[in-house]
Amino acid sequence: MPSKSTSNTSSKNKSARSAPRAPLARAYDEHFKVTNAYRATLPDVMQSPASAIEGARVAIQQVGIDGFKLPMRFAIDTHGSRGARDAQQKAKPDPILQADPILQARVTGTVSLEAARKGINMSRIMRTFYEHASDVCSPELLARILQKYRRAHASLEARLRVAFSFPARQRSLRSGLDGWQYYDAAYEVTIAPAGDATAADADSGLRTPDSGGKERKRRGQTPAAPAARRFIEIDFVYSSACPCSSALAEHARATRGVFAIGHSQRSKARVRVEIAHGKRLDAAALREHCAAALRTETQVLVKREDEQAFAELNGAHLKFVEDAARLLYARLAADARVRDFRIICAHYESLHSHDAVSVLCKGAPGGMTAGTLDFRAMAF
Repeated sequence: MPSKSTSNTSSKNKSARSAPRAPLARAYDEHFKVTNAYRATLPDVMQSPASAIEGARVAIQQVGIDGFKLPMRFAIDTHGSRGARDAQQKAKPDPILQADPILQARVTGTVSLEAARKGINMSRIMRTFYEHASDVCSPELLARILQKYRRAHASLEARLRVAFSFPARQRSLRSGLDGWQYYDAAYEVTIAPAGDATAADADSGLRTPDSGGKERKRRGQTPAAPAARRFIEIDFVYSSACPCSSALAEHARATRGVFAIGHSQRSKARVRVEIAHGKRLDAAALREHCAAALRTETQVLVKREDEQAFAELNGAHLKFVEDAARLLYARLAADARVRDFRIICAHYESLHSHDAVSVLCKGAPGGMTAGTLDFRAMAF
């Protein structure tokens, strides 16, 4: 039979367990102030030991954020074509054309994660970026930001991509009108251990990790300092008039007196370049390359004389999808600021129910490859 003292203790414990708890507050305290002492008590689950990792204890190549947006200034020439620039010099100042326009930036930032670490502090990527929110966005700025948050996360590799759409004035071919053409573009910077014998990823043009750094560490050698690689990507929309269809239409006219029209279609080139070490390049310069190589950019404002001129322009610059890729290759290969590049062209056929596509790379050692098959991602 239990003693009286034991029985009393048991009763007290049972009473304590059954006593109702005070209800939790269901109101937001606007006046609560966080002190350093209180902040020090907050749990940080990401600092949990490796034993808290769920699933396989393996390294993760990329982890971070995508779709973080903020306004940023970009060092981009928005004057566009020579005709638009000449007209603007004679007109009143346009606030949109002032230096360093403010555009919406869509940020993707990732770092590598070691197998023994639970996770990363993702808000640190955003905070690091906001420290430079008032700076002018360029590949060089992104390289500095990337180095900073790579060190903050103690990661071997890191990637940062800022996507944006920038305007440029386009002069009509003959009527003297001008309008705004917009271009989807992105600046991207990557950091990986220098000396890794890795090839560029087929879709992004980025290297993937191998054991080069680990091998140097095993041999007692000092790991090489990580270097940043800078990329620019742009989508350029143009018209492609089919050389074969044009020849067949002319044959019908000449041999049978039949009125016929060769087909043309709206087309897109997605051009990605890696900037050479010590050189500078921006999205506006890449747009100029595309315009000069392809010659038949789609138009913004047109009158009848402009539409006629555009028909003549297409007739003067007939092109298959193979021609478009090679025209861009010739232009980019001649620019010493470009270390490597990849060109994807898609002609959205008006004749066929399918599209014509081509991929062409410079072929730089350890550079980009033509392995992509996801052409639908380029569709309008």
